[in-house]
Amino acid sequence: MHSLDILNNMEWFPVLAFTFKFLVLGTGMFFAIKWHYDQGKKGRTTERRAVLRAAAKITAIFVVLLVVLVLGTYFFAEKLGMDLRLP
Repeated sequence: MHSLDILNNMEWFPVLAFTFKFLVLGTGMFFAIKWHYDQGKKGRTTERRAVLRAAAKITAIFVVLLVVLVLGTYFFAEKLGMDLRLP
């Protein structure tokens, strides 16, 4: 093969790799969604209210930790003498 032929073939590699990746990941996502849908149809005993309560607790903890982080960063920066005024 001539070196120009090799370069011409290399130009097709991203197209083929992307197509292969799209097919493999698309197939995997299809079966993952199908499996989760089938699991949901089985009628698990987990109550919706308990799941919502747990999600609310996790969200509340996240918000509290975020506020603590922002306030801690503010006071630490202020203690270091940084100028925190907005432009």
